[in-house]
Amino acid sequence: MAKLKAIDNYDIEERKREKAYGKNYKWIALSNTTLGVLMASIDSSILIISMPAIFNGLGINPLTPGNITLLLWLLLGYMIMSSVIVVTIGRLSDMFGRVKLYNMGFAIFAIGSTILYAVTYLFTGTTAVLLMIIFRLVQGFGGGFLFANGAAILTDAFPHDQRGTAMGINQIAGIMGSLIGLIVGGILSAIDWHLIFLISVPVGILGAVWSYLALHEIAIIRKNQKVDILGNVTFALGLTLILISMTYGLLPYGASSTGWSSPYVIAGICTGIALLVAFVFIELRVKDPMFNLMLFKIRAFSAGMVSLFLAGIARGGLQFMLIIWLQGIWLPLHGVSFINTPLQAGIDMLPLLLGFLVMGPLAGHLSDKYGARVFSTLGMVINVIGFLFLMSLPVNFNYLSFALIIFFLGIGQGMFAAPNTTSVMNSVPPEQRGITAGMRATLMNISFMFSIVVFFTLLVVGLGTALPGALYNGLVAQSVPSAAAHTISKLPPTSALFAALLGYNPMDTLIPGSVKAIIPIKNLTTITGTVFFPNLVSSPFSDGLHTVLIAAVIMSGIAAIASVLRGKRFVYGKK
Repeated sequence: MAKLKAIDNYDIEERKREKAYGKNYKWIALSNTTLGVLMASIDSSILIISMPAIFNGLGINPLTPGNITLLLWLLLGYMIMSSVIVVTIGRLSDMFGRVKLYNMGFAIFAIGSTILYAVTYLFTGTTAVLLMIIFRLVQGFGGGFLFANGAAILTDAFPHDQRGTAMGINQIAGIMGSLIGLIVGGILSAIDWHLIFLISVPVGILGAVWSYLALHEIAIIRKNQKVDILGNVTFALGLTLILISMTYGLLPYGASSTGWSSPYVIAGICTGIALLVAFVFIELRVKDPMFNLMLFKIRAFSAGMVSLFLAGIARGGLQFMLIIWLQGIWLPLHGVSFINTPLQAGIDMLPLLLGFLVMGPLAGHLSDKYGARVFSTLGMVINVIGFLFLMSLPVNFNYLSFALIIFFLGIGQGMFAAPNTTSVMNSVPPEQRGITAGMRATLMNISFMFSIVVFFTLLVVGLGTALPGALYNGLVAQSVPSAAAHTISKLPPTSALFAALLGYNPMDTLIPGSVKAIIPIKNLTTITGTVFFPNLVSSPFSDGLHTVLIAAVIMSGIAAIASVLRGKRFVYGKK
């Protein structure tokens, strides 16, 4: 196994770098990588709100059984692709140059975006969706290059006592991009759904040209290294099988409301885990491993990665549950039509972003002076308190209380993010920053997807137990024939949740047209109104929400403990 080697004359290297590329180069690197992560993050979420407009424009109902798979791939394919490749790209970047592969990623992203935009005009129907999925995967492939190299390029460009500030600004773009994607997607889809795919074209081209002209390769290149083919294959294939199987676990299977009992899902997850175990054994034995597992002997690295993963699960679960809470219950109860709930939910979640904007750069700057441990730990403690406050809110809450709590949570997340990332990147040898940035990006993406899968499953299982009876009684009370009400009540709650997430009226989606025709107009108006469905799901959702928040409290608490255990401030090679 490869051994870690210390770098001597650390400060001398930093002075040489500044002299060679100028004092302003670090700000050029920051602005370009921030643009890259902003665009990649916007593209990861911009389709969530826009999906109804996209599928309506293509003439497809995304909620029919045959099309839900297409919907999932269009939504999650981008993240699956970028999650799978970033570690491999990080390793190759250490071998062949971070800026070179970063430039390549921007070019791939721009090309994929341009072709994807053309596809939306040239094709319709299922053919168009399949082609869009393919080029969303291309975008995700290019985005993986950006995610894998952004933090490493910043670490190379900035002196160790300014990296927290740089990471704070850069990570604001990542968090902000995911929320901006929700809002911009809603606005553009209301104007013309094709514009959703146009926005990334000029930004991708500008970023590709700018990075090619302005960025310089200042990293220590690991020459004469062999590509660990077996390690790369086992890691990529194992992670792909797990992520795809988890995605299909969200869909109903047989009489079950989820797909976790499917033999294909079980086999995919078990095979993926076996491949990842094989990956570890391979990495322990090859001369030039894809990922140097000796890095986990560095306490600041291992503690930072553990806390990053757990905090990511808690954060992803929070955002996902807040969106369902707002779109499926709170906003309709306050008179907002389902078609307008996705955009309004993005706006109502802005206090979370504001908290991160306030604290992210400040915590990064302070961690440059005082180290990461205090700030990252306190950030997770704030998250624990914030989740407990959320648990105290009724389902139909007062918005001011809700806004203050999520602002408080944004403060905690901002206090954690930049110091933790800086601590991890500072702790590794310069020649392994690419693979470290790749592993960090992979853990972030996996934690987000894992949180969605776990928390969505908990919610669906809870609704699957309580919703059928409530739905049956509610429909019968509104003059729906008993046989029809029984059939509708047995439908998996997944369809209703996806409908609410996408801005469709859940009851209007669940009730077949033949049944609508025999329901009195007054009763049908009540059933498809903004109050009927939220009142039905409020109680089971509240139970599921408490379960999710308890899990988030536990994750954040363990992340705080791991953050404490990172030890005192540590910069690799700095005496």
